[in-house]
Amino acid sequence: MPKLEDQLVRALQPGMSVPDPFKRLFEWIEDKGLYIDRASGERFGALYPEAALRKGWTESERPGGTIIEFHAEGNSSLHHWFGHKRQEVLSRLCVFAKTGADGSMAALWLAPDGRQLIVHLGSGSGSLMVCVLAEEPVDFLRLLAIGYDELCWGDAYSMFPNANTSDGSIVVRPNAPFQAWVQDTFGVQIPTTGAETVRHPDDLGTPDSCDIFNQWVAQNVA
Repeated sequence: MPKLEDQLVRALQPGMSVPDPFKRLFEWIEDKGLYIDRASGERFGALYPEAALRKGWTESERPGGTIIEFHAEGNSSLHHWFGHKRQEVLSRLCVFAKTGADGSMAALWLAPDGRQLIVHLGSGSGSLMVCVLAEEPVDFLRLLAIGYDELCWGDAYSMFPNANTSDGSIVVRPNAPFQAWVQDTFGVQIPTTGAETVRHPDDLGTPDSCDIFNQWVAQNVA
């Protein structure tokens, strides 16, 4: 069965590379056994044991921090999202994770200036957030470690995790092992809010968005 890194390597577009922090992340996931191998021959990684997640999930709270599913999808289905098959657009993206149950995605993006950034593509049926999640891979891991329910809701980034539990949302307990691993491995601190790493969590169609990925998508989506 191909490892998570191998699958991502195969899905990368020309000019892209697997960031070293992602390699370490995938090693951590696989060393902890936090993955499922499906009959299709694909591996899907997580940040928290599924059995423990289900056991601890009640009507009022759940453990495990942010839920995310790592799977190297590449750009094979992005023509549905963009509404066209122009390879000069699609070949600049490589989807590597699902950020929400609604189908939202995180991807590597080759920006016009040549940088490889980590971006978000909202599903459109739930999240509409289209923006740069992180310019540096370690900042993406720091964002994941904060402990939001999912990464796809940009309006949460200005608040602490669990700030909206008064509306009936469950309390999300932090993923302490992952937080400790990020801090110890990279010598960084976990931000208190997503706004410390995500500068412009704008929805697609936001007038005069300052986010460079949002601007690029607006020019290239059908």
